[in-house]
Amino acid sequence: MTNNNHLRLLQPLEGNPWNIEAYCQKGGYEAWQRCLRENNPDSVISTLKRASLRGRGGAGFPTGLKWEKVFHHRSAERYFVCNAGEHEPGTFKDRHLITHSPHQLIEGCLIASFTVGAKESFIYLNAEFTEARANLEKAMGEARERGFLGKNILGSGVNLEIEIYDGHGSYVAGEETAMLESMQGRPAQPKQKPPFYPTDFGLHGKPTLVNNVETLSHVPHILRNGPEWFTQVGPEQSPGTMLFSLSGAVNRPGVYELPLGTSLRHLIEECGGGVPNGKKVKAVFPGGPSFAMIGPDQLDLHMDFDSLKKAGTGLGSAGVIVVDDATCMVRQTLKLSSFFREESCGQCPPCYIGTENLEELVKKIEEGQGTQQDLDRIMQISGYIKGTGFCTLVTGASVLVQNSLRLFRSEFDAHVANHACPFAPAPV
Repeated sequence: MTNNNHLRLLQPLEGNPWNIEAYCQKGGYEAWQRCLRENNPDSVISTLKRASLRGRGGAGFPTGLKWEKVFHHRSAERYFVCNAGEHEPGTFKDRHLITHSPHQLIEGCLIASFTVGAKESFIYLNAEFTEARANLEKAMGEARERGFLGKNILGSGVNLEIEIYDGHGSYVAGEETAMLESMQGRPAQPKQKPPFYPTDFGLHGKPTLVNNVETLSHVPHILRNGPEWFTQVGPEQSPGTMLFSLSGAVNRPGVYELPLGTSLRHLIEECGGGVPNGKKVKAVFPGGPSFAMIGPDQLDLHMDFDSLKKAGTGLGSAGVIVVDDATCMVRQTLKLSSFFREESCGQCPPCYIGTENLEELVKKIEEGQGTQQDLDRIMQISGYIKGTGFCTLVTGASVLVQNSLRLFRSEFDAHVANHACPFAPAPV
């Protein structure tokens, strides 16, 4: 499938994760030093475009195009923000990267900030990531001592600092416009696109480059090894490797770096060791709860942006959640419906009213009080609210219940007919 030469993001370092000497021995900060020497932002952007690096935070937008848009913006005042909020259930790869490989993120942030000419640079970090923050701060301290960060970097005359911003937000605060709002002291509420694309109207109303942790961590490796190296693995439209957060009903949950296009079956059975206790796969969320589930007959799907979109679901940030055949899907749907209801910021009426109604209906069915009319109402409400919010939360909530009801209608019907859940009680 690939050789270890392409599996770079999770390469362990000798000693502590913040050990800059160990990172430099593996080629760390070489790309950053070359950027300083050459001072050619167009060349950096061209390299990323030729590598066809797509954002690893959800939408899969071409990274080079985003950097180009900010760099060539007519406004001379620009900003950079690394989005390390990561609040979505089943996604924990960014926390893993910051905790275990902080220097490659720092180097990626330095290159991004310098390339787009950012006035100020930030890492928006989930405040719950205490270990990750401690390791990141130690790594930044070592980078500063080596002269890679701060004033007059390596005698180049370039001054560049990166500030860690505590993200005390929510799931919605991970949406880039909501994140930028919270950083300016306002409620973490998404802005409508258009016109509020961060590349045009971001932090302080100025063009802002926003990338997530994994995307930025790829950048130093691409610049050091070349775009041709990066495109040797993965599909033509989605090359390179990606980190998959694997959780749920698997023997070996964890973070796995694999080429994009790897089958879901390989991830679950070979990497995750299959489903425990002799159970079988019942459903999989390939991109977290915001994207449609797939059944066990689709495990040979390729895990990349375009293949999953074609199959009616999505890759998102690759938070893969496996559900076994002993799980009540009504209960599972209720659990995630409650999450969406709790995380709604309340800005869009269809979202905060719709998510509340959906949770109430699914709860009614799980408790054995539901009717066939309630099932019809679920489909009706989901159809009304899908795509109506400023962000994707309300769409994710509606896709969840629609998809669950379509795939597991017999379970919903059994709850209604028997006035009870036919599965074993949920563990306390």
